[in-house]
Amino acid sequence: MFKQHELSYGGTSGTATLSLTDAIVAPLRDGDTLPWRDRWQATIHSLDLVPDLGCDIGSRSWWRGFATLGVLILSAAATFPGMGALPGASGPMLDANDWEMARAQAIMPLAYGGDTGLHMAATDSVQPLAASPERPHIELTATLGQGDGFERVLLRSGVGEGDAATIANLVASAMPLGDLEAGTQLNLKLGRRMDKALARPVDALALRARFDLRLEIERVDGALTLHRIPIAVDTTPLRIRGRVGDSLYRSARAAGAPAKAIEAYLKVLATQLSVGRDIGADDQFDIIIDYRRAETGEAEAGKLIYAGLDRASGKDLRMLAWTQGGRQQWFEASGVGQSRQGMSAPVHGRLSSHFGMRRHPILGYVRMHSGNDYGAAYGSPIFAVTDGRVDYAGRKGGYGNYVRIQHGGGLGSGYGHMSRIAVRSGASVKRGQVIGYVGNSGLSTGPHLHFEIYRNGRPVDPSSVRYVTRAQLEGSALAAFRAKLNTVTRVAPGAALAPMHIAKAANTAPPSEADRLPG
Repeated sequence: MFKQHELSYGGTSGTATLSLTDAIVAPLRDGDTLPWRDRWQATIHSLDLVPDLGCDIGSRSWWRGFATLGVLILSAAATFPGMGALPGASGPMLDANDWEMARAQAIMPLAYGGDTGLHMAATDSVQPLAASPERPHIELTATLGQGDGFERVLLRSGVGEGDAATIANLVASAMPLGDLEAGTQLNLKLGRRMDKALARPVDALALRARFDLRLEIERVDGALTLHRIPIAVDTTPLRIRGRVGDSLYRSARAAGAPAKAIEAYLKVLATQLSVGRDIGADDQFDIIIDYRRAETGEAEAGKLIYAGLDRASGKDLRMLAWTQGGRQQWFEASGVGQSRQGMSAPVHGRLSSHFGMRRHPILGYVRMHSGNDYGAAYGSPIFAVTDGRVDYAGRKGGYGNYVRIQHGGGLGSGYGHMSRIAVRSGASVKRGQVIGYVGNSGLSTGPHLHFEIYRNGRPVDPSSVRYVTRAQLEGSALAAFRAKLNTVTRVAPGAALAPMHIAKAANTAPPSEADRLPG
C-alpha cells in the first residue's frame, strides 16, 4: 500500500519514514472512473504549494516555490506602515494664571516643587507685607549630649547669655550640673522679643534632673523662679523565680528577667557549679535585681544583687553581691566569698631567666638564682600578683629598689631592680595593683624585673606556686551581710510590679530667695 521514502538528513538507525502523501493508488480496471471528490483531493495532494527550496533546485516545483516567496516578500514590503510617530490629539495649553492655580492645588512631592498644604495661589486681593509679625512664643526641645555643657545647650537653642547663666545657676542650686545625664531633655518656651536683633527671653523651662526630681523654671514678674518637684520612687527589688525547664536562659527571659541580668546570673552560677551539667530541668532559678519605679510611670532595672538556685537534688545555691574592702564580689550565704585561682603576671614581658643555679652575669661565678627574671621595657608597670600587705619598700643591696609583700599563710613575694616604687611600707595592695616600674637599679645588666616567691621566709620556684584567695566575712561585716541577705530574700516575686501606694506631697514648694533670681 505504501512505498518507502528516502531517508531524511539526520535520521538514525536507518529507519524508513512513511508518508500518507506517498500512498500508491491501486490501478483502475477498464471502464472505472474516480469520483470527483477523490479526483479533487488527489489533485490538491499532488500540488506542493511550499516546496523545499533546498531540494530539486531548478525544477518546475522549485521555481513555483521561489515565485511564491517573492510575492510574499513584495506584499509585506508594500503594506509596511513605517516607523514614524502617529499623530494624536493634544489638550489645550494652560495660561499662566490657570497653571499657577493647578500647581497650587496639585498633589505632588515637595521635592519637585509641589505646594500641597502650604498655600493657595495668590489672587489680586493678596498684598505683600513689608515685614512678617513675630510669633508670640516658641516651644522647642533641646537634648544634653555626651560631654556637653548645660549652658552651651541653652545658648545653641537661642537663649540669651544672661538668661542662660541665670538658669544654669538656678539648676546648680538644686543639683550639680555635672550630675545631669547625657540625653536629658530640656523643654523650653521662649517668649516675645521687642527687637529681632535680641534673643528671645525664656518664659519657662522644664527638665527631669534626676529619676526622683523634676525642675521647672518660669518667669514671674520679670524674674526667673525655680520650682523643685520631687517624684516619689519605689525601690523594691525585682525578684523573678521559675522552673529551669529545657533552657535556663529562655525560661528566665520568658519570666521577664532582663538579658544582662541573666548573663550576670549565669556567670555567678558558673563559679560554683557547671551550668551545663549540674543544673536540672526541675531546679528553680531565683534572680533578684535592683529596680526603681517612679510615680510618673518610668522604671529602671539595675544590676543583679542576688543569685539563687533551688535544686531538686543537691545543695541549694544562694549568692549575694557584697562590697568588702572597697571591692564588690559575690559571697555565699555562709559569708564565704568567691575563690580566685592562681597569680596574675607581675609584669608584661618575657621570661629571661629561671629559678636555680646559674652564673651571675656581673659577679662571674655560679650561685643560686632565687627567682625568675622578666625582660621588659624600662618604665613598664609592675603588678602585685595577689592581695597582700607591703612588708618592705625601699633600697636593698643588689636588688636595687625592692618591694616585698606578705600574702598570708607564710607566703610572700619580692620585686627587685625597680626604677621607681609606687607603694609604701604597711600599705594594703590588691591583685593587679601597680606597685612600681621596671628599671635597672642594683646589680643588673639591663632593664628587667627580678621576681621572687617566699614560703616561710625561704625562696621557692615561682612557677610552682598557685595562690587561691578566698574572702571570709567575720564579726560585724558578717552580721551586716546576713541582715542584707534576709531583707533581700523576703521580697516576694513580682512585688516590685504591684501598684504603688505612695502619699503625694505638695508638688510645688514656695520658692526661696536662692530659687528666685532676676532675669
